[in-house]
Amino acid sequence: MSITSEDFKRLDIRVARLVAVESIPGMKKIMKAKVDLGDRTVHAIVGGAEYYTAEDLQDKLVAVVANMEPRTVAGVKSECMLLAADDHGKPVWLTLPAGVSPGTKIR
Repeated sequence: MSITSEDFKRLDIRVARLVAVESIPGMKKIMKAKVDLGDRTVHAIVGGAEYYTAEDLQDKLVAVVANMEPRTVAGVKSECMLLAADDHGKPVWLTLPAGVSPGTKIR
């Protein structure tokens, strides 16, 4: 399925910092994170808990879609979506080098 450049422009893709990452009791595949988007802080569900610890992701700069419709997963309101490559089912988070400010637009 193709999208237009106008469709792509609707996505608010930004650099975000994972400022607090923690496990969710009873969940083996997901964690929760507090995410700094530059102009605000939101919460997100982070997959891949079977591969990564909270410490692995703490303070990482990642790419997110910041204008996702919020949804609740495992009792946690998720307000953005982290972008990852899917390497045979394992998420590989799209990270950015130190020095890029949270909130920086990705185009």
